[in-house]
Amino acid sequence: MSRDRHVPDDDEINAFRQALREAGVRPIASNRADPGRRRRGDVAAAERRAAATTVADDLAGGGRTSDGRVEPVRPSEFLDFALPDLPWRTRQQLKRGQLAWEAGLDLHGHTLEEAREELEAFLRDAADRRRRCVLVVHGKAWGSTRDYPVIKSHVNAWLREWPSVLAFCSATAIDGGTGAVYVLLRRRGAEA
Repeated sequence: MSRDRHVPDDDEINAFRQALREAGVRPIASNRADPGRRRRGDVAAAERRAAATTVADDLAGGGRTSDGRVEPVRPSEFLDFALPDLPWRTRQQLKRGQLAWEAGLDLHGHTLEEAREELEAFLRDAADRRRRCVLVVHGKAWGSTRDYPVIKSHVNAWLREWPSVLAFCSATAIDGGTGAVYVLLRRRGAEA
């Protein structure tokens, strides 16, 4: 069913403008975001601005994953993410394990910070070597201080932030099932 957009006629536009005038609505005199007085030197704001600039520079230089709060996932939860413009066929091939992975990383036994550093180095190396699909084994073990699989939950968040990741999903049973993910990477100078 198609819906045509209603185009108002001159009488409707004039009635709307009249209603705005009667309500006391006035046009904005300036289109500047902050036309008021200049802000005073706020040290905390300057520090936040510098930190934000540093993060933006890190992301532009190949990405740095966050270490902030992540949404916990269940040990058996199927992970699935893809950029909206990824072709459906490619995504289905990834889910079925039909795209051969060219390199793998096992994060078992790593601390959270070690896992993040290893994953970042692995993804950079994969991009440098023009890998298309890689396997990351994150495991499903519950953290000693958390009631959810910490590495799996963080890998789920980190991969969503990484600039060259087009898609990822839990692996087939032969490659680790819900304890691993296939990661589809953008090749430098190539499209999805």
